[in-house]
Order: sequence, then C-alpha cells, then structure tokens
Amino acid sequence: MTTSSVKIGTRGSKLALSQTGQIVDQLSAVGGFDADIIAIKTDGDVLTGPLSQMGGTGVFAAELRAAVLDGRVDVAVHSLKDLPTVAVPGLALGAIPVRADARDALCARDGLTLAELPQGATVGTGSPRRAAQLLAARPDLLIVDIRGNVETRLGRVPGLPGNPVKEAVPGKVGDLDAVVLAAAGLARIGRLPAVTEFLSSEVMLPAPGQGALALECRTESTELTGVLGQSLAAVDDHDTRLAVTAERALLARLEAGCAAPVGALAYRKGSMLHLETVVVSLDGTRSLRLKKATDGLTTVGATLLGIGLAEELLAAGAAELADLAGSSK
Repeated sequence: MTTSSVKIGTRGSKLALSQTGQIVDQLSAVGGFDADIIAIKTDGDVLTGPLSQMGGTGVFAAELRAAVLDGRVDVAVHSLKDLPTVAVPGLALGAIPVRADARDALCARDGLTLAELPQGATVGTGSPRRAAQLLAARPDLLIVDIRGNVETRLGRVPGLPGNPVKEAVPGKVGDLDAVVLAAAGLARIGRLPAVTEFLSSEVMLPAPGQGALALECRTESTELTGVLGQSLAAVDDHDTRLAVTAERALLARLEAGCAAPVGALAYRKGSMLHLETVVVSLDGTRSLRLKKATDGLTTVGATLLGIGLAEELLAAGAAELADLAGSSK
C-alpha cells in the first residue's frame, strides 16, 4: 500500500457505498491521499432466506475480512452490528467513527405510529430481535420475515415518501402495513422522510453496535508512524468505541448471534458508562431487562461492564428466554 492509493472495501449495496463514501471523504481529508472504493460481493448479498439461518451476521463480513488479509483492500468498512464479535488474527478495528442514531425506526403506511397500527397489522423485519420486541409491545401484530436491501424493504409499504408508485404484489411490493429498519441506514441514503416513528429504547433496544461503523484493517496498518494509521486514529471516536465495546462484550459472553433476540445500548454520561440490555422470548411474551454502569472509561472497563451484565442476565434466567450458547459456561 502507498499513501497515494488506499483501497477501501465495502459491500456493493446503496447503503454500504453511501456510508463508505462518507468515510473515504473523512480519511482522505485527514491523510491527504486518494482512496479507491472497491465493492466486494458477500454471501449475505447472494444467499436467500432468513439471515438467522444463513450463518448470521458473519455472512456480510467474511469476504470483506478476507480481502483485507490478502491485500485486495487496505481497509474494510462494516456496519458494526454485522461484524462478528470473534477477532480475526492479523486484523484490527482501526477506527470506530462517531456513532449515528442507534434507534430502530418504524416506516408505516398513512403516517401511522406503532400504537396506531390497526389490530393484526402486518409488519416486516428480518430480525428476531426486532420481531420479539415488536410482539412484546403489540402481541396482536403479524410479523412477516423479509429480506432485501433498504429500498426493497421500504417498497413493501405502500405510499411511503420516496417510494415509486407501483401496483401491489403480494410478497414483493406494497403488501405490508409497516417495516422496521435502522434509523442510521435510512439517514445515510436520504430516506428519513419514510420514518413515521423513531422507536424509543423503552420499546425497542437496538442491536449491539447499531448505528456505528467499523473500519477494519491489517494490524500493522494501525501503527501511528504511517499516514493510514494516523488517519484512522483521527476519525476514531473514544466514546463510541467504549459504548460498542461494552455492547459487543455482552453479546460475546452470551455467545448470541443475530438469531438471538438480544438488544443492548451503551452510552457515556459524564464520568460513567451506562449499559442497558434486554432479552426477549421469540414470541414476545417474556422479557428480561437489566442496566449496569461503570466509571472505568477504558476499553478494559467497557469490556468488563459488558461481561458483568451478561453474567447477571444469565443468572436471572436469560437462557430460558432465548437460545444463548454462553449459558453453558
């Protein structure tokens, strides 16, 4: 790699390219180098069916990680919630920029909120976490498993701002009352006008890492003696790194993947780092929500916070609500 030609790898979706373009602008401004965006097709972009049955979030990350390791790209830009918690030898999280909105967003027909959706309304999501929390709030809803990019999923709801006018096709277009998506992703592609309600953390805790991006590179690229390492360090946000470290430590201790209905959100307030988590049964009838905080504002302190809260979850019977591999330890 030369500093005049840095290769940035990403998935080829509109959302991935949009968020990567923003990161490239930041890195280039700091480092003074040109960067080429390299779109890489992942299994998650090719395979069909429920994400939870395709190997989980790793289907979006494995090929990108391989491209960094074999030198096809110098940096991979991931949505952090799609990045497995297991570290890969030779790779490092070179930067975690300032987190965007971590909330989930409801995009419903006719401007409806979650409370206003009619009895038995159809709501689309591919996330067991979202499905379980939706059912906890509204047991009458009919949850429909959906896949596809952001535009495809928004297209399932008739009349949303920005949707092309199309005739309804069951299972494909205009056939649902609402969908739930990450607010950050909608913002990054300019589709926030489609949001009819930002779901509060009391209703729906996000996925660990949601709203944050991860810039993964070869370990040697993080050295501050190099221009790339200096640039990565400059766009890294300490508070965001602490928050997502706590969330991912909790997830790792539970050994929970995308098939487990686990939500978590950490944030710094003054001299304390707070972490809240929820585990919900898939049918939404039972849930366990806990909070914990620490004054250890280091990555070690954040990691211990996540592990400690996970232990409390397991001790309180979280494994009875969801299939958590960590419960056997």
